[in-house]
Amino acid sequence: MIKIDLFIFDLDGTLADTGSDIVAAVNYTLGTLGLSKLDDKKILGYVGDGVQELIKRSLGPDHRDAVTEALLLFRAYYREHMLDKTALYPGVQECLAHFTGKRKVVISNKKHEFTVAIVQALGIAGYFDDIVGGDFWPYMKPDARLAEYYLQKYEITRDKAVIVGDGHNDILLAKNAGIVGCAFLNGLVERERLLALKPDITCENLAELKDIFC
Repeated sequence: MIKIDLFIFDLDGTLADTGSDIVAAVNYTLGTLGLSKLDDKKILGYVGDGVQELIKRSLGPDHRDAVTEALLLFRAYYREHMLDKTALYPGVQECLAHFTGKRKVVISNKKHEFTVAIVQALGIAGYFDDIVGGDFWPYMKPDARLAEYYLQKYEITRDKAVIVGDGHNDILLAKNAGIVGCAFLNGLVERERLLALKPDITCENLAELKDIFC
């Protein structure tokens, strides 16, 4: 087993299945602007680099002039509907409870306001020392400074820290910061994209982490 003192968790597609509510908010935005809606898979393929990139990609190159209005529409709708279908993945509560006593942080590229609200609403905020959204710092995943700040704050060496996530930016953050990268393969991102990045560890259910880390 691998000795770990700091767990960094992604939110969307790792702790919580947020996909349906994100898709609904994007398609509401597109529909309100008179644009064609997109299928779920395409929208979820745009997730991971923050809401601005999500909206830009969803609008496409021909409608970049609508980004500002689309962002306002998306945020207003999502603020009201981000918990309509969002729920914890199986094994999350079990995993977090098992590692009580270990430092744990949520780092998401999702807007900070939404990140905190979802973690709190799902009843898991008490497990974490910090909850950080994409606009909390002037940089987002996969910038190594995100991990390095918490390594210094909690005086933890790189080999004793892991990031668990379903996105390419999670695995790239691990590589950039020199910490362990654990890919969750049942999230929003296609597993082939994650496996191509050669993560240090993979899991199908977060409860598996109890047998991998100590």
